[in-house]
Amino acid sequence: MRFADRDGELAVRIAREAIDSHLLGRAKRALDIPRSFEEKSGAFVTLNTFPVGELRGCIGYPQPFFALVKSIEKAAEAAATEDPRFPPMRSEELDRVTVEVSILTPPRLIEVRKPKELPSRVTIGIDGLSVAQGAYRGLLLPQVAVEEGLDAADFLSQACMKAGLLADAWLDPETRVYTFQAEVFAEVQPRGSIVRRRLEAAHADH
Repeated sequence: MRFADRDGELAVRIAREAIDSHLLGRAKRALDIPRSFEEKSGAFVTLNTFPVGELRGCIGYPQPFFALVKSIEKAAEAAATEDPRFPPMRSEELDRVTVEVSILTPPRLIEVRKPKELPSRVTIGIDGLSVAQGAYRGLLLPQVAVEEGLDAADFLSQACMKAGLLADAWLDPETRVYTFQAEVFAEVQPRGSIVRRRLEAAHADH
């Protein structure tokens, strides 16, 4: 998976337009969508307050169930209005949040002989984590580990807690741990320029 910067910019514009139209009650403006966006792909949309940078909503689809354009639109609307951690966004907030889109690879199960080997199979700044045990599920995007300064073991623990499990549940052989990668594009400021987030470089600076 490798998206050109212009495609990343389009992904963020698609998300922004979906949120605008949803909150303002108007039809979506037509955008020129390339064929690559019709391929099925997982995606997450993250909204952060500006300029403080606090999380305002984050919803997505880890599995490639929908065409990428549809994954982005659905995730954007849900991040704005359906994240259970926050009240639904109001239209007056539109110019006070930045939009970030993460385009995901399909999750891949980490197969190890012993669970304690798992941290050695997780690369901070590249991998995101998805954890599953029974009915419990949790996912953390790659940028979470970078932003919070986590090492691989801490990242695994945080993913387990996101799933509603104990922090050390990744040491349980019944817990399945998946990695995935993401290309991340974000507005620098609300409705402003859009940049590719280089997570590996950010991790190296920690």
